[in-house]
Amino acid sequence: MEGKANIQDVAKRANVSIATVSRVINNQGGVRKQTEERILKAIQELGYIRNAAARTMKSKDTKTIGVIVPDINNPFFPSVMAGIEQKARETGYFAILSSTNESPVVEQEILKNFIERGVDGVIITTANENGDHLKQVHEQGIPMVAVDRSIQYYDVDTVLVDNVKGSYQAVQHMILQGHEKIAIICGPQNTTPGRERFIGYKKALEDYNLKLDERYIFQGDFGERSGYQGAHQLYSLDDRPTAIFSSNNLMTIGCVKAVGDLDWKLGEEISFFGFDDVDIATFLNPKLSVVSRPMHALGELAFQLLHERIQFKDPVPKREYKLSPELIIRESCRLRYPKNSPDGQSLKK
Repeated sequence: MEGKANIQDVAKRANVSIATVSRVINNQGGVRKQTEERILKAIQELGYIRNAAARTMKSKDTKTIGVIVPDINNPFFPSVMAGIEQKARETGYFAILSSTNESPVVEQEILKNFIERGVDGVIITTANENGDHLKQVHEQGIPMVAVDRSIQYYDVDTVLVDNVKGSYQAVQHMILQGHEKIAIICGPQNTTPGRERFIGYKKALEDYNLKLDERYIFQGDFGERSGYQGAHQLYSLDDRPTAIFSSNNLMTIGCVKAVGDLDWKLGEEISFFGFDDVDIATFLNPKLSVVSRPMHALGELAFQLLHERIQFKDPVPKREYKLSPELIIRESCRLRYPKNSPDGQSLKK
């Protein structure tokens, strides 16, 4: 019978009611010490294991949340997940992580599975910001929080970083270093980070009276390969850029690999700034300058908002938070001209 006993078997063995056994296993108190010891002994002898699904039939609370990300290979998402898991454990929750590989179809399948598992809430970086595919979650009344990307169709709490500010500051730094021919490897424009980082890039050029040159705009897909391809395309130009801004970490890795393969001297012939810090940033020579995001804090805040929605059923207005990025200046973005060079220019806003 070991491992297959149920609560009725425990009650029978201990010669008590099922309600009394329930009070003991759920730590509700109100049971005499001698009786409690008898029940615990019966549980041990029978190998009784509480069934989470059965335990939650009345409470409708599984203490489980689902987390959906578009690309588990992107180092950003495991760092966010670490923040989610830390806060989840502190409040007795368990998080299930799934990756969609940027597929809305896969995302729908995962959401269906989460619903069947009875998750209490969902934290999602969606593959489709339109959000109409999230209808099934909305109809079930399952709380949801969006991270990194907004959801248009439904009003859900959202946790973002200030992408416009981060990209603006990075491009501004390159401009103040004397660069005018600044290229960008963009992310998809149908995503919040891709769109907003391009806006920051354009705004910095506009504020410093620099022309937006279509030749210096490469449309990437947030993947390493597109960063590699982008660097090759920019290198092939007759009038090459003197600086590159990469819109995410994986494209940064691809871009830096290409720069090395092309023998395009990083920090000398081509300056560089990336969005998101990466492990290789401080191991390269020169070290990479980056826009760093508070990834762990993004995850912590996302869970906090979700937990509040789970605990307090009363509807409250949609909440949106934008955390500030940090500019980390290292060595990959250098002065376009030496300070005393006659070619150096003083750019003014």
